[in-house]
Amino acid sequence: MATVKLHVKKDDIVKIIAGKEKGKTGKVLRVFPAKGRVVVESLNIIKRHTRPTQLNPEGGIVEKEAPMSISNVMLVCGSCSEAVRTGVRVLEDGNKARYCKKCNEIVDK
Repeated sequence: MATVKLHVKKDDIVKIIAGKEKGKTGKVLRVFPAKGRVVVESLNIIKRHTRPTQLNPEGGIVEKEAPMSISNVMLVCGSCSEAVRTGVRVLEDGNKARYCKKCNEIVDK
């Protein structure tokens, strides 16, 4: 199966545009291209009930970030500092880089 190209990558700052966390921003921790989902730091928190194990003898309720649909997040541009749409541009050296469609600045470092 071919890999799917997504508009966000790990360590990007994104803004949530839909759902219960709408309007909040956070850093992308993980990306699941095959499922079209992302995990954003300290957002979309769920409670997982766990049994006692040798590693965690207490067990109990663990809070963790759950994956959310990638369509619910937008990349935050470093220079405009707002959520923007991005495009892909071929640089002079032949590499591809994402750019902000609002301010025309390169987003990738």
